[in-house]
Amino acid sequence: MAIATEDLLDRLKIFVGREAEPPRVARYAANTAMIRNWVEAHEDLNPVYVDDDAARLTGRWGVICPPAMVSTWVMSGLRRYREVQQLRADGASEQHAYSQMLSLLDENGYTSVVATDVEQTYEQEIATGDRVRCDFTIEAVSDFKYTGLGHGCWITLLKVYRNQHDHVLVTERFKLLRFDPTKKKETPA
Repeated sequence: MAIATEDLLDRLKIFVGREAEPPRVARYAANTAMIRNWVEAHEDLNPVYVDDDAARLTGRWGVICPPAMVSTWVMSGLRRYREVQQLRADGASEQHAYSQMLSLLDENGYTSVVATDVEQTYEQEIATGDRVRCDFTIEAVSDFKYTGLGHGCWITLLKVYRNQHDHVLVTERFKLLRFDPTKKKETPA
């Protein structure tokens, strides 16, 4: 049974400030093969991403990773995605805060999601050989609002990406809208 929006918001705000999920650690160190695949897919012609000599001419020790690629190193893959979707379909959640928060939203009809914006601050370049780790915190939950997509709230995740030396590489705020698509904002006829 769905709970009142105000009560639901109060229950969601309990998660703010908590670790969203265990840190994600890259399955592979940053490497030239994956970097090359990324830049070719994005048609990024910056030579510091693919040519050691060009990178050295800029004062670097070798090729670097495109900064916007940071999240790809810690992606968990299709198998993990399917596991999470099966848990959702079964009405189950994992023990970490983000899973519990999403389960609570699912139970109350807020089953749809759209990423609305990403804000990244690049602190240090990612070099080949770096092993990226990402720590997630639930930073904020907005009030519920009606949108053209449906009634929902925005969740902001604070993600801090670090290398194997614990140096901050990138700080990211990732905002998504969780909404009930059956409750859309009325538009004038």
